[in-house]
Amino acid sequence: MEAQKLAQMIDHTLLSPEAILADVERLCVEAVDLRVGAICISPSLLPIARGMLPASIKIAAVVGFPSGAHSPETKAVEARQACERGANEIDMVVNLALVGSNNWEAVRSEVATVRSAISDDVILKVIIESALWSDQQIASVCTAVVLGGADFVKTSTGFHKLGGASLAAVRLMRNTVGDSIGVKASGGIRTYADAIAMIEAGANRIGASASRVILAEAQ
Repeated sequence: MEAQKLAQMIDHTLLSPEAILADVERLCVEAVDLRVGAICISPSLLPIARGMLPASIKIAAVVGFPSGAHSPETKAVEARQACERGANEIDMVVNLALVGSNNWEAVRSEVATVRSAISDDVILKVIIESALWSDQQIASVCTAVVLGGADFVKTSTGFHKLGGASLAAVRLMRNTVGDSIGVKASGGIRTYADAIAMIEAGANRIGASASRVILAEAQ
């Protein structure tokens, strides 16, 4: 895959909790240089300074990050505030306890609560921490979050001790949601080969902090 086509599929990511505004400025400069599709940051780092990014580069903010153990109402407020401060994509962590207890109606309901708090044109991605779950749970949580209004299912925060994206999880997620819903692979994707393998498995977005390395290898 040519570098520019791959770049448009990348969410260039900065989620270190100690990140400061100067780090965000560097991220934006890199994003423009690499011509990625989006950046992904913590909501406390919004808004992005005027003129730092062209409209072609989307701004994603994480919600309920990284544990997912926030009330649906808290996630909804966080999502709405992020959008008011310039985000046009939201990456929300699902409540992992609900997944672990197979409470699919509650999963659907919490996603619907966040979906109703933001505009219809805001892309909502839901992080399921795929490394935690059985195949049946992965399929079930993907089904539930799509019913709640998610536009994408996303593998991982990159913060869980059990790891990030796997090819098997991405394939299962794609097979579950079909072609009309996005699949974002994130967590541990550090090389061009990693990114291409995830895309071949069914991902159409890649979350990565190693974007420059990935795209340099694509050359």
